[in-house]
Amino acid sequence: MGDQVDGIRGLTIEEAAERSGISRHTLRYYERIGLLAPVGRTVSGHRRYPDDDLGSIVFLALLRETGMLVEDMQRFMSVAREGEHTIPGRIDVLAAHRARLLETLGRLRGHLAGLDHKIGVYTTALEAEKESV
Repeated sequence: MGDQVDGIRGLTIEEAAERSGISRHTLRYYERIGLLAPVGRTVSGHRRYPDDDLGSIVFLALLRETGMLVEDMQRFMSVAREGEHTIPGRIDVLAAHRARLLETLGRLRGHLAGLDHKIGVYTTALEAEKESV
């Protein structure tokens, strides 16, 4: 964990995947599309993820799991890499995603209520059937 190999310190791809919950394939993909900055490599070509990159990786997983589009994730990471002066732009991207997420949660609550109603209808039907036997 965080060992130094060939003068490069950091986590192996297996360690980064295990700690973040993101697959090795997805970590490679995120690097390829620019969500992650190019990762240092050992002489043998093995990736080494700096310990401080783990927070970004975990945050990307959160964004993806909450349904943020890859294009929006790329925009967020691109803006974030430009420096502290981009904080208002980062807030804009995250606030827009939050608004979409709240909208989705509202729809899901409605769907859940519909399912609960239908389960109740079927449960009542089963109870009525048992009482008539």
